[in-house]
Amino acid sequence: MFKKLIYSMFLLSTVVLIAQQRTITGVVSDGVGPLPGVTIVIKGTTNGTETDFDGRYSISANKGDVLVFSFVGMKTVNKKVVEGSVINVVMDSDNTLDEVVVTSYGTLKGKKAFSLKVVRIRGRNQIENRDYYAGRNENIFKSPINSPLSTFSIDVDKASYSNIRRMINNGQKVPKEAVKIEEMINYFDYNYPQPKGKHPFSINTEVVVTPWNKDTKLVRIGLKGKEYKQKNLPASNLTFLIDVSGSMSGHNKLPLLKSAFKLLVNQLREKDKVAIVVYAGAAGVVLKPTKGNKKEVILEALDNLEAGGSTAGGEGIELAYKLAKENYIENGNNRVILATDGDFNVGASNNTAMEKLIEEKRKSGVFLSVLGFGYGNYQDDKLEILADKGNGNHAYIDTMQEAQKVFGKEFGGTLYTIAKDVKIQVEFNPKKVQAYRLIGYENRLLNDEDFVDDTKDAGELGSGHTVTALYEVIPVGVKSKFLKKLPKLKYTHHKQEGKYNNELFTVKFRYKLPKETKSIELVKAVKDEMLTPTNDMKFISAVALFGMQLSKSKFKNKSKIEDILSLVEEGKGEDKDGYRSEFLRLIKTYN
Repeated sequence: MFKKLIYSMFLLSTVVLIAQQRTITGVVSDGVGPLPGVTIVIKGTTNGTETDFDGRYSISANKGDVLVFSFVGMKTVNKKVVEGSVINVVMDSDNTLDEVVVTSYGTLKGKKAFSLKVVRIRGRNQIENRDYYAGRNENIFKSPINSPLSTFSIDVDKASYSNIRRMINNGQKVPKEAVKIEEMINYFDYNYPQPKGKHPFSINTEVVVTPWNKDTKLVRIGLKGKEYKQKNLPASNLTFLIDVSGSMSGHNKLPLLKSAFKLLVNQLREKDKVAIVVYAGAAGVVLKPTKGNKKEVILEALDNLEAGGSTAGGEGIELAYKLAKENYIENGNNRVILATDGDFNVGASNNTAMEKLIEEKRKSGVFLSVLGFGYGNYQDDKLEILADKGNGNHAYIDTMQEAQKVFGKEFGGTLYTIAKDVKIQVEFNPKKVQAYRLIGYENRLLNDEDFVDDTKDAGELGSGHTVTALYEVIPVGVKSKFLKKLPKLKYTHHKQEGKYNNELFTVKFRYKLPKETKSIELVKAVKDEMLTPTNDMKFISAVALFGMQLSKSKFKNKSKIEDILSLVEEGKGEDKDGYRSEFLRLIKTYN
């Protein structure tokens, strides 16, 4: 009787608690426009959420709970949950501090490297910042007579755009070294057709007048990877390699990381399996390989993770690859997913050691995804090396909306490689072209002979991925301040008269299937024909020009922010996911 009474009281209290709980929604703004990325947490708990692109949020809370709204550079707001279910918040700027920006430079493998230490900026209170980016030298115009070939590896990384977005939304100055135009362009989807035939990607080209320089032409080369439905993807052997060191304690690091990985876990199938390796002062296995349908076991292992200690990243990589290799699935998707801020400081930790380590591990046939989190000590240079040299891709997750994009919308592309070592080589026709320059891809350039060398590593293409490259071309007969006088060459012979007169360039592609070691070549000749720019071309041009503005490019040709806004408005087109509209708001915020 007593047990029944206790049980009845428990049920009654549970019903009352559930009755009190409700879904609170609202919009957070700064009085001018919506604020994306605002953190909302129930005071005294770890339960929270973030605002989306339009400043909207939704959270389950009980009557009497206090919601804490926080955003870098804004005064924290506390709101008590009472009778209603809608709480809109207007946040005020914290303007008590002056602007102080301190920068420091170093060298990395002969190139300039950049670290940013922001103590106070534009009245917004910032934590001490040790973000680090590898420097790059902007590609210049080259003559097709002296440099007939342009060769580079594809890049499907998108980290630069989401990182820049985070900086602009936080009112932070964007260092030009953080700007990678190719990653900004490749963040967005374009209307490329699905491939037909035996090759795993379609090839798309377009030639138009350059929006920021009417005397030059803008060439687009785009690839679209074949899309596979999730149910048709091969079985996955995934090893989560999670940084739980002290540097990951911030709300935008380990707590966000755990929520992001839960999105991935919820999509796993019974034939998939997951293991979890963590590292701080040392590395260890917290979850042995577990079938994907045992979600409660995997989620519990994630929930139990806590941050603390130093960062033995090299040891974590060794253990994760060992576990992935032991559970290798033949003809399956074998991948390590590294989530970290990149602040390695124990054992193998410098960039050279990391590069050597990951080049050795990629021989195992295990692919790599690198996910960056947080700011203040974000080591972008190190994470880029790991992704580039480890047959992988690199994303930066600053909000749950970005996590949904990486693990939801782009699940197949993030995790399933359809072509590896993908290289592009372009030969411009000197009868048509005086000079050309590749926009972006500075750290993906290859020697011309590397194109046919199957031992040379290059980028990977995932299911459904799109990759776009832009060239700016100076036509024959046009005068330009960027043209340099070249010495006459004795042994260079001219093309046969009348041959290839109507071709602007020829582009070649090489790729390997994921399990193969020999590459396959495709060739496409493009005629010298300019059409009316498509919406995609206008939008791509806008993203490239914004990147040129941020990086202070000498080729931006007196263009203004208004020119970018005009291109975006004209080229926004169908925007079902809202990413192009978000880009438009981002430019207006920056302006």
